[in-house]
Amino acid sequence: MNYSNRFGFYLPTKLVYEVGAIKSKLAGELGQFKASSVVIVTDKGVVGAGLLKDVESALETAGIKYAIFDEVEPNPSTETCYKGAEVAKSIGAEAIVTVGGGSPMDVAKAVAILVTNGGDLDGYEGADKFSNDPLPLIAIPTTAGTGSEVTPFAVITIKARNYKMTVLSNRILPRVAILDPLVIGTVPAPVAAACGMDALTHAIEAFINQVASPATDAMAVEAMRLIGKYLRAYVANRQNLEAAGGMLVASNLAGIAFGIARLGNCHAMAHPLGGFFNIAHGVANAILLPHIMEFNMLADRGKFKRIAALLGEDVSGLTDLEAAPLAVEAVKKLSKDIGIPATLSEVGVKEEAIPQMSKDAMLSGNVKINPRSTTLQDIENLFKSAM
Repeated sequence: MNYSNRFGFYLPTKLVYEVGAIKSKLAGELGQFKASSVVIVTDKGVVGAGLLKDVESALETAGIKYAIFDEVEPNPSTETCYKGAEVAKSIGAEAIVTVGGGSPMDVAKAVAILVTNGGDLDGYEGADKFSNDPLPLIAIPTTAGTGSEVTPFAVITIKARNYKMTVLSNRILPRVAILDPLVIGTVPAPVAAACGMDALTHAIEAFINQVASPATDAMAVEAMRLIGKYLRAYVANRQNLEAAGGMLVASNLAGIAFGIARLGNCHAMAHPLGGFFNIAHGVANAILLPHIMEFNMLADRGKFKRIAALLGEDVSGLTDLEAAPLAVEAVKKLSKDIGIPATLSEVGVKEEAIPQMSKDAMLSGNVKINPRSTTLQDIENLFKSAM
């Protein structure tokens, strides 16, 4: 940390962590909005797993009218967001409850903007491009990975361009995040693995980038410690409540860290992979992360040694330079242990797409704050190294 850097900390999201929190807390938290009708934004996997039962029960008990929009897909598109906004408008929604992983939360944030602002969503790409405050939002994560319940970003795909754009504003931060470890117990093991590696990537990139601060470092460090301790156990048995709770908190803390400090090359490159090949975001991050860490070691200021230790490596007696490669090896071992593919070619990436994906990656503001200065050729080489 360069203590000559400016930094601040702002999180308007209220966090509620409790086993069974949906049953005990949701209705009370919605009461602050005085909403008589809400739209639930989710996906069919959540509905099929029965995870809306307690949500619907809480709304019915409170006498709140609701509609369910469950058409959210992985790497959600602008078209999906427009459909969700129409459902919200059709019932006069005054608030949104989103239940799911990062995709439903991203759509919910976009819907919240569209209902009060109208217009084309791609016109809101970038920071604070809309005028009116969005609908208030309560987020209930059903995966431990994205941290979207505490981030000011919505990442939406423009299908015509194979391009994932980012809408950024503190005004789309959920007002309340309800963390209930009971709801992440039905996640399939591959999803749990991918989401866990997404959370780890958030924590590592927020920890080592150029705008990291003591506040975000604290969140990122604890997130990495929890992931090192619990991710393997959680993937092995999602009904392990201690591991599930540890991963849910880790994802949240990593989300707070990157929501403020942002990320780096890994996320800049993962987004085009989703746009071009519809690869799960966590898988894309997990495959890229070791390669980008190796690239960034040249700019290390001692933090790689800390990462290695947090992920269980013995760094005693080693210098920062000697310990740094152990951080990369720890990430590789963790990824392998939980069944993540090792290369981009294994998940269908074609090398001929690398030039355009690299150009799209360079459009991301995350490249500018990556610890090591990065050129277009660097990005191309990194994609090729991960093939």
